[in-house]
Amino acid sequence: QVQLVESGGGLVQPGGSLRLSCVASGRIALYAMGWYRQAPGKQRELVAVAPSGGWTNYADSVKGRFTVSRENGENLLYLQMNSLKPEDTAVYYCKGVTYNALEYWGQGTQVTVSS
Repeated sequence: QVQLVESGGGLVQPGGSLRLSCVASGRIALYAMGWYRQAPGKQRELVAVAPSGGWTNYADSVKGRFTVSRENGENLLYLQMNSLKPEDTAVYYCKGVTYNALEYWGQGTQVTVSS
């Protein structure tokens, strides 16, 4: 069993920064880890993904502002969010995918961008 726990959310002013962290427990290798978000009344959407191998992928709306990084040996995932906008307000979820395509989600952490 894999459990993912996110942390680092909070309230920040527009233009500010936050760093989210996700730790996956359990003796299992994760092929990919990623960040998703869901704003009120909207569907959950991909923010950034970091599969094994070192490459990353971002939603167009966050390119140049967010940076995802991963520590493979520790199943740790980070999301550095800079130049935050009110439209970034959402619950941010961490997702892990195993090599046999099992998916695990964290409980989410709230990010609110407001003056």
